[in-house]
Amino acid sequence: MIRLSPAESTSMSDRVRQSVALLRRRGYALAPDRLGALCIGGPISETDVRWAVAACGELTVAHGLVVERSAVARADDIQRRATEHDSTAGHYVGVTLRFVSALVALAPFIRGVSIAGSLASGGFRESDDVDLNLIVDDGYRHLAYVAVNLLGLVHALAFRGKPVDDLTRRPLAPRLMTANLILERSQCRPLARQDEDMAFELLVSTPVYGLDAFREVIEANPGLLDHFPQLACMTAPLLIDVHSGPCLPRWLVPKQLDGAARRLGETAWRYMQWTRRHRPEALARVAFVRSTMHPYALFEALATSSGVAERC
Repeated sequence: MIRLSPAESTSMSDRVRQSVALLRRRGYALAPDRLGALCIGGPISETDVRWAVAACGELTVAHGLVVERSAVARADDIQRRATEHDSTAGHYVGVTLRFVSALVALAPFIRGVSIAGSLASGGFRESDDVDLNLIVDDGYRHLAYVAVNLLGLVHALAFRGKPVDDLTRRPLAPRLMTANLILERSQCRPLARQDEDMAFELLVSTPVYGLDAFREVIEANPGLLDHFPQLACMTAPLLIDVHSGPCLPRWLVPKQLDGAARRLGETAWRYMQWTRRHRPEALARVAFVRSTMHPYALFEALATSSGVAERC
């Protein structure tokens, strides 16, 4: 049962308005029924959403999406993304599940993986990459980063004909699998941030491995439920079972290797900044993504010193 939250003392219109603003910051919007399910403060009905929109002069429904009136011009593009998502997401979900199965078999220090970003939110285009959130054992963040990127490069060689954009274009193969957020278990108890953006990141992501690890995060951070009590009912319809196949022995990847992995990751990070030096829009987009992950984005010191940003 979903409990009431302090946010429910706010008027219905304010809650809907805050939810729409949060979605706008992330670059998308939702239909009234879906917005109601993901509303700040707890789920509300589609009818309540429509009443709230009618009572709030700042909001409207355009192309079937609830948006701010100042953002009506973007509603058509968002709807096109949703339409493309419906036609392409199924294939890439299957691709992602196979990748995650291989990843956790090779990286036994990974405790949880969820699909995030556009593939989880309903706005996936074929030129997008797939964002993954990871929970790992303490001392393994950089090893996890390197594992995702090295295995991701090998995996992407089979997708060299895939459409790309400024964010996913790479010399050898497209960027297909991305480590969006990597958290060590101790960083989750408690999280340094329990704001609505962090709560929403967990809400819209879809666990595909290690559901218990994500439930532990919610239990250790009850402040997240103040924003989205829906988190108490986290489910995992795409959960995979990797215990039936061979896995790399844990002793082959001691945490002492994390320092070397950090140096390798920093080198790769610097290279990616260099390849994007003439694409300010791409840099601005990943700078925003990193800001939503602060203070958990990898290589933050390098990002600050170079004046640019890259997803972890």
